[in-house]
Amino acid sequence: MYRRIVILQGHPDPDQARLGRALADAYAYGAMSAGHDIRRIDIAALDIPFLRGQDEFENGTPPPPLAEAQEALAWAEHVVVFFPLWLGDMPARLKAFFEQVLRPGFAFAYRAKGFPEKRLAGRTGHVVITMGMPAFAYRWFYCGHSLRLLKRNILGFVGIAPVADTIYGSIAGASAEQRELWLEEMQALGARAG
Repeated sequence: MYRRIVILQGHPDPDQARLGRALADAYAYGAMSAGHDIRRIDIAALDIPFLRGQDEFENGTPPPPLAEAQEALAWAEHVVVFFPLWLGDMPARLKAFFEQVLRPGFAFAYRAKGFPEKRLAGRTGHVVITMGMPAFAYRWFYCGHSLRLLKRNILGFVGIAPVADTIYGSIAGASAEQRELWLEEMQALGARAG
């Protein structure tokens, strides 16, 4: 079964030498080789203003490039998010992207009673994080807190579920062979669209 996939590159640095960019490219290559349709969103290429209040979040409209990102998410069946762990969390530009794009009326709708309606329900997701610390330390000592926040409180809140995850740790000391294995894994995940 072919799927429509959005690949969200959450690294704010446009340097193509970043491991996260190579991982996203490998995923895209695997997905396209298997016949999946992909669209890419790169936050480094977008002007993403920070929201300053609830009224702006609920009643404002995102700038045109971010409205195009909304269109891509509406089109998608599977959303893959790549980002580096910075100070234990996603980079601020990626968080600002989610705040701008996942607004009420598009990603969810308030109800008079109960939880909001999840307007992106039916989509699945995958989160890929790179980090300097060992992956096991992030998962077990820090309980993967920012990953859990993204999966449950952001993506899950708007209906993107289930969300798988892949964490690559100790990237600064990784050998060329290890990086190649990671790229092969991403290519295989892209081919399976999972």
